Amino acid sequence: MTILVCGSLAFDTIMNFEGRFAEQILPNQLHNLNVSFLVPGLRREFGGCAGNIAYGLRQLGNAVAPLAALGPDGRDYLERMKTLGVDVAHLQTVEDSYTAQAMIMTDRDNNQITAFHPGAMSMAHENPVPARSDIQLAIISPDGRDAMLQHAEQLNKAGIPFMFDPGQGLPMFNGDELSHFIELATWVSVNDYEGQMLCDRTGLTIEAIAQKVKGVIVTLAEYGCDVWEDGQKTNVPGVKASEVVDPTGCGDALRAALLHGLSKGWSLAKSAELGNRIGATKIASRGGQNYTFKA
Repeated sequence: MTILVCGSLAFDTIMNFEGRFAEQILPNQLHNLNVSFLVPGLRREFGGCAGNIAYGLRQLGNAVAPLAALGPDGRDYLERMKTLGVDVAHLQTVEDSYTAQAMIMTDRDNNQITAFHPGAMSMAHENPVPARSDIQLAIISPDGRDAMLQHAEQLNKAGIPFMFDPGQGLPMFNGDELSHFIELATWVSVNDYEGQMLCDRTGLTIEAIAQKVKGVIVTLAEYGCDVWEDGQKTNVPGVKASEVVDPTGCGDALRAALLHGLSKGWSLAKSAELGNRIGATKIASRGGQNYTFKA
């Protein structure tokens, strides 16, 4: 069976700032911000939520098909996906756009500043959920706004269970739209900041959201995550990384583990345990797609 991953494919330009952002930004000058950060370390990686999640699922042995859009500059990424054994049948090329680009700068405390150009991702809604009998479950991860809305509707109509994990795309939606996503979804996954925003915009508590779906996961960085399932909240402790190298992509590594566990019929809590382990493995490596983990 195949897991469908709806989300972005992007090139990540990752920069390391050896100082602290807080030491360079003057709180009383935020209205007139003009800063420059010296970044001795710079590299370009394959990234984007759909690409990172697909990579993690392949590491765990799952059949996976990303539903995403690339520009003509994304041919190397397409070949990489093929080399990994990813089903690329639903990767659309938008000829007049760049592949999405993320410029990510990380300081010594692992705080990040990101600039993101959506490029071809903005046209991802033109690539509908395929009619395939082998799709077992899916995820709606950060993508173009229209794509997230339409793919959620299409998955629900097709009877395919899916996880709604809006990530950095959450601010694009108002309360009514987010409530509708929850009504369509099978599971909801957010970090603690996103969870608070989701509650503020919908007027629902996490407990109330959990009553509308099979499960809710709220990640808490190094403190693990809270899992709501069957009306009960369980804290799944975090796993300490062997060393902190780069947090880029660790959230997508956790998403891959959640999908892997759910595809095996595991509880959400057990899936989250694996997610914390893989997230710790990822944070101890560089880039979005270069860690190795076997369940």
